[in-house]
Amino acid sequence: MKFEEALAEMPIVAILRGITPDTVLTVADALVSAGIRLVEVPLNSPQPLESISRLAREFSDRMACGAGTVLDPNSVDLVHGAGGTLVVTPNTNPGVIFRGVAKGMTVIPGFVTPTEAFAALQAGAKYLKLFPAGPLGPAYLKALNSVLPKSAAVFPVGGVGAADLSAWVAAGASGFGIGAELFRPGSDPVEVHRRATMLVRACQQAQAR
Repeated sequence: MKFEEALAEMPIVAILRGITPDTVLTVADALVSAGIRLVEVPLNSPQPLESISRLAREFSDRMACGAGTVLDPNSVDLVHGAGGTLVVTPNTNPGVIFRGVAKGMTVIPGFVTPTEAFAALQAGAKYLKLFPAGPLGPAYLKALNSVLPKSAAVFPVGGVGAADLSAWVAAGASGFGIGAELFRPGSDPVEVHRRATMLVRACQQAQAR
């Protein structure tokens, strides 16, 4: 599934930090059945490339998947080799962006300041990750969007949840990265499905307002 198609269906990236290869498929199934189509496995999780490989083999027709916490170009190569199509970073590293774009991957680099945002866009990114978004708040994003190109899509990540999605959408958010509110190591897939269903409903309601 292409990133743009998945994003159009539901603009939530599920962050599965700490997921293991043995549990990744059951958790992914719970997310997909709830309507989530985008998944990242942070590279500081146990055996992340194996988890990404399994997701790519089993769910490529139903979701777009890849890695988070990607810090260097070599890691981009490894994620690509595992079948991942998505690269998410906590920082603005032009080398990572260049490499991901060159490989035809979707890159969502992390930023805080306008300087970092414009550097990421100049390096080829189309999507941006405002991180950590929670302490900054929707008013910060609204101010940023007054100067960012209209084509730049910003995803608040970090301290963002169902309760405040409406405020972020009103401020101009194009999508969200959600971690602990959806999944923590050891989470039961049934509970993941319940949380995902609630989050999807909250996102739909926020977009409808």
